[in-house]
Amino acid sequence: MKKYIILLLSIYGFSVNAQETFSGTIFSKESNKNRPLEGANVFWLGTQIGAVTDQNGNFSLPFTTETKQLVISYLGFKTDTLTIEKNDALLEHILYEDASENLDEVTLTQRRKAIQKSYLAAQNIINVNSAELLKAACCNLSESFETNPSIDVSFSDALTGTKQIKMLGLTSPYLLITEENIPMVRGASQAYGLTFTPGTWIESIQITKGMGTVVNGYESIAGQINTEIKKPFSDVPLFFNFFTSANGRQEMNAHGNFKVNNKWSSGLFLHANQRTQEKDRNGDSFLDVPLAKQVNILNRWQYTDAEKGWVSFASVRWMEDNKQIGAVGFNPELDRDNNSLWGSEIQTNRFDSSLKVGYVFPEIPFQSFGFQSAYSNHKQKAYYGYRRYEIDQESFYANLLFNSIIGNTKNKFKAGLNFSFDQYLEKVDTFFFDRNDQSLGGFFEYSYDNLENFSLVGGIRVDTHNRLGTFITPRFHLRYLPQEKIIIRASVGSGRKAANIFAENQTLFGTNRLISIQQNGGLIYGLNPEIAWNYGVSVRKIFSLWGGEGDITADYYITDFTDQVVVDWEEQGKISFYNLEGRSRANSFQLAVDYSPVKALSFRFAYKNYDVKTAYKSGFLQRPLQAQNRFFGNMGWETERKSNGAQWRWDLTYHALGKQRLVSSIRDGNGSYASAYGLWNSQLTRAFNTKLEVYAGVENLGDYTQKNPIIAADDPFGINFDSAQVYAPVFGRMLYAGLRWNL
Repeated sequence: MKKYIILLLSIYGFSVNAQETFSGTIFSKESNKNRPLEGANVFWLGTQIGAVTDQNGNFSLPFTTETKQLVISYLGFKTDTLTIEKNDALLEHILYEDASENLDEVTLTQRRKAIQKSYLAAQNIINVNSAELLKAACCNLSESFETNPSIDVSFSDALTGTKQIKMLGLTSPYLLITEENIPMVRGASQAYGLTFTPGTWIESIQITKGMGTVVNGYESIAGQINTEIKKPFSDVPLFFNFFTSANGRQEMNAHGNFKVNNKWSSGLFLHANQRTQEKDRNGDSFLDVPLAKQVNILNRWQYTDAEKGWVSFASVRWMEDNKQIGAVGFNPELDRDNNSLWGSEIQTNRFDSSLKVGYVFPEIPFQSFGFQSAYSNHKQKAYYGYRRYEIDQESFYANLLFNSIIGNTKNKFKAGLNFSFDQYLEKVDTFFFDRNDQSLGGFFEYSYDNLENFSLVGGIRVDTHNRLGTFITPRFHLRYLPQEKIIIRASVGSGRKAANIFAENQTLFGTNRLISIQQNGGLIYGLNPEIAWNYGVSVRKIFSLWGGEGDITADYYITDFTDQVVVDWEEQGKISFYNLEGRSRANSFQLAVDYSPVKALSFRFAYKNYDVKTAYKSGFLQRPLQAQNRFFGNMGWETERKSNGAQWRWDLTYHALGKQRLVSSIRDGNGSYASAYGLWNSQLTRAFNTKLEVYAGVENLGDYTQKNPIIAADDPFGINFDSAQVYAPVFGRMLYAGLRWNL
């Protein structure tokens, strides 16, 4: 048998970005004793994700959902292929000499955490698996971060009920949000795109703090969020989820997967939700949450030919989302385009398709290539009172990637080309903003790992954009272990983006402020592109205490902007967009502690401090609606699973937000600060067996709400009307319950 050394590389777009690790020990049987086997090859079938065991027989490699088949081989020994259903335990396996007929022996120990911080990767990566996503009322991607301290979640306005996310003190437009490493939430979908991915579709989420790699593009500034959708090959044959809540929301999800033959698998994912009840708890005559309907359909195909080295995915998706917001009793057929009642409708239709192909060279170890392409069409029509906003975005994306080594397996590289095309047709009231954006980029990334205590990733991109010009974006990440349980990371890099000022700030249409663009000759709304540098350092200490295990992590990141597009609503009754004249920074500090004193109990605590300031025309000020201090706490408890899978699970989460600065309005004059407050969320789940479980929970247990969140609600067509200054929940306590069932 030829001995292959498989690299710790993945085919781009088919596996996670080396976030969650799968570990174990390989032994050989000698004189009825288990001896650690050094130099054994361990890899996922049909991929180039693998590792070589060390002198103690230990290995660690990125976990993937492309395949369940783990191959273990060594010259002169029988090659074994194991089926790994879940990454929830360490592996211990014995390889036998080729002549032996002994059966495989597998022992699984030590249950894995639902949130895992990267140990091997040079980047600061956090992997969130499906078990963590089930802990809250997770109905879409925007609601998937309530139990994660790295992402801040808040309501975007007092009308749409949409939640927005922030990382490192910056809003989602400064994050690269991808689906299986294909850019997804960008441009027209920035305001509501996080609500278009159902939570039950998500297999895992990878969160990268700071600059991402050059492979994933130049738009990442504060970090990257990548979602992995469940794979037809590994997902259950049939799954149902039913959800209902006290705010009138009902939801249904259904997944069906089947195996066509040994190489082809297919999956059909269905999602529908609606909210038909009018709710106005605060008595301001406006709906606290919108009337809404959404239908979402995804069909995916998976092809695997391990013998020839081919892996591919093809997906087609259609989504329709409709929201009605505004005054209680508003009837679009009667009240649209008149001043009897203020109302709004937001209608979105979206189509997505993607193709991913990967090839591992069977005769040339360590080499592979991957190709990705994606097409999307996003159409949105909306009105807000008298105000109109429409956008149609048609996008195409293609990426070609080649992986190999330089000399030996410690030195690896990736090289490739990106092409993207975006056509925007945009209408704001009676004004049209149409443009075509085209970008062609090439990148090279080198990584070094001494397989002990040091690794680095350095890359550079060169892009030519018809509006941003030709520019270079370097990225650099470093990991160092001064001791076995201390991990130090550092990163630096630059990013650039074209600000889609209206699509990214649609919540401001829920005001009657006058819009002003202070153009300076740039090619994007008359403005220049945004440029930023991000610097970060992270120190993590793994510890044991009183028989339990945990870690403490300190992160500090600095983001400095040049030519940032400032959204200035400091002046009462006006919104101004202009390029930065002066300083703009976002300094973020987080201290987090994870600790499990016993197997059944876990704790997570985090303190976060944000120093986010921008040079507005009126001065160098803290960003509005940004809490400078935040505290997070989470406690999880679960019973030991019985043989049939029966189990109880309980989760409690606390968010404390410090005071937030408000902008000038008729209510607050020159501006003031909102009071600090805290929120409690909890959920209880009963699993009756491996196929059926029910859950019930409450969000905002203390029933805290922002009083009178809509300014001038009694005069919605006047200049002072403003629904965007929201710093706290609008609806209050929300009870929910649901059922999950699978075959």
